[in-house]
Amino acid sequence: MRFRRILPSDYPKLKGFFEFQRYRLCVYSLSSIIVWSNHLYNPYGAMEGEALIIYNEWASPKKDRYLILPISPVKEYVPEELYDLAVKLGIGTYWFVPDDYIKKYKQSRIEHFFEIIEQKEFEDYIYLTEDLSELKGNKYSKKRNLIHQFKRDYFGKGRVRIEKIAPSVVSECNDFIEKWGEERGFDLVRDKELACEKQALINAVENINILEANGILLRIDGVFSAFGISSKLTNNMGVLHFEKAFTGIKGLYQFIDNECAKYLFKGYTYINKESDMNIRGLARAKKSCHPIMRVKSYRLKVR
Repeated sequence: MRFRRILPSDYPKLKGFFEFQRYRLCVYSLSSIIVWSNHLYNPYGAMEGEALIIYNEWASPKKDRYLILPISPVKEYVPEELYDLAVKLGIGTYWFVPDDYIKKYKQSRIEHFFEIIEQKEFEDYIYLTEDLSELKGNKYSKKRNLIHQFKRDYFGKGRVRIEKIAPSVVSECNDFIEKWGEERGFDLVRDKELACEKQALINAVENINILEANGILLRIDGVFSAFGISSKLTNNMGVLHFEKAFTGIKGLYQFIDNECAKYLFKGYTYINKESDMNIRGLARAKKSCHPIMRVKSYRLKVR
C-alpha cells in the first residue's frame, strides 16, 4: 500500500469513501480528518480496493502511529481482517473504534485478536437536532432565559448580524481565537492543544468550500464575537467541530449554539458535539444540553 499525507486538496477524490459512512464518532468525518493535520499530527491514507485505509502519526515519537477503522461505502472490515491489516502494516493499534462495532462483532470474538481498551476521554455526545433548535420543555428553560437576556440587551437597531463563514474571514477568525484565549487566560504559545485547535480552525476556514463544511459567525456592533463550524458525519448526523463565543457577553454562547442547531444541521436528525476530553467544565457544558446518547470509543491493541 502506498500511503501519502491527506491534504485539503484530496477531499474531492476521497469523499466517495465516506458516502455511506456508518461510524458515529466525530473522527470519522473526512473534514475533521483533514483540518486537524498540523506540524505535530498528520493523517496518512491509502486506497485498498473499495476501502480507504487511514493511519495517524505524531511528529514524535513515530511509534505512536495508530489506525482508525477502514472507510468504505460497501464493506466493513471484520475483526480478523482488522488484525491481518494491522500486522501487515506493522501498526499494532486501532483508535476510535465505536461501541457499535464492539457490540456487532462481540467482545469475545474481538478479544481473540485484540486487547480492548476504553477511551473515556473520546466518548462523543449526541443530541437531537430538534431539541437544540427548539429548546422546548423545562430542561431548557435556563438556556431560553439566557437567550432572551441576550436578545434584550443586544438586539436593538441591528447590532447583531449573523453571516455565513467564508475563506475571506480567516484573519478575523485568527484574531478572535487570540482574544478568546486571552479572555480565558490561555497562552497559545505554551498550550499545545489550544495551538493545535487554532491551526485546525484556520485549516477549516481556509478550506471551508473545498471541504463542503458549513459555518456561521456572529458580529455585535461589527465585532466578530462567536462562530460555529459543522460538517457531515453520517447520512442522518452532522458534527459540530468548532463553537466559540466570548464569555463576557451573557447569553451569547447559548444564542450561537441555538443558531448553529437551526442553520447548520438542517436535514440532520442528530448533532454530534464531539467529546469532552475529560475536561470537567467542558463535560458540564455538554451535559447541560441533554444528550440523548453517548457513543463510547475504544482502542484495539494487537495481541
